[in-house]
Amino acid sequence: MTPPLRTLSNWSPEAVVFDCDGTLMDTERHWQDARNRAFREFGLLPPPGFAERAKGVHYVDCGRLMAEETNKPELAADLTTALLAHFMSLVAEDPLTMPGASEMVRLLSGRLPLAVASNCPLEVVEESLGRAGLRRHFHHIVVPGVPPGDRVEGDSGKDAERPQAVRPKPWPDVYTTAARLCGARPETALAVEDSLTGIESAWRAGLRILGVGPLPDDGNTGHADAWVPALDRPEVLGWVRNWRPASLPGAERDHDRHRPL
Repeated sequence: MTPPLRTLSNWSPEAVVFDCDGTLMDTERHWQDARNRAFREFGLLPPPGFAERAKGVHYVDCGRLMAEETNKPELAADLTTALLAHFMSLVAEDPLTMPGASEMVRLLSGRLPLAVASNCPLEVVEESLGRAGLRRHFHHIVVPGVPPGDRVEGDSGKDAERPQAVRPKPWPDVYTTAARLCGARPETALAVEDSLTGIESAWRAGLRILGVGPLPDDGNTGHADAWVPALDRPEVLGWVRNWRPASLPGAERDHDRHRPL
């Protein structure tokens, strides 16, 4: 049974952590196109149902899965490299946001700490959000598997966090880290996700979860607390407008740093 939005309607989060692909950015189709291009590059055919199995999967794991399911395990590294190269090219050509994503981020900017928790490489997330004009609204970006001590500056001067030994979704690490960096206990933070892989990650981290997008084929919404077809639905934006503002730390209280989109 699909959980309705009213299951969260009387609750206000202290921080919001967004997935990127398919939640903020309309890039799931880019990943699908990139997978198809990589398959063709090596003369392979996508196995039936592969797109659904690959949704939300870290791109390195996806490259390995592509090789395994076509009985070419020796091509795992080459398929992974080709997959990422094709995806980056497609994003550069067509950086579109998902319906309602920009408006929801704009409504929250300066009111709550915002973060992104993604299975993509940091440069992919930065490029996607930067081209869409969204990067400056996020206090933190958390991605898997980056060496310790690395901090890079985004467009607005906010740090993009690159922590050590962060495992990809469905491990909880990206969401656990994002909530901590936002200064919120996991149970007080909201994850916004479009894939069952991401929902599993956020649930294991202890966040409450808003699922968004088309329902999975089998109707299984996993551990999502609520599910909506898109973020531009009036009931979603009305709910967001009524949230209590959180106390942002330090300079983040300065709303001038959160310019409108």
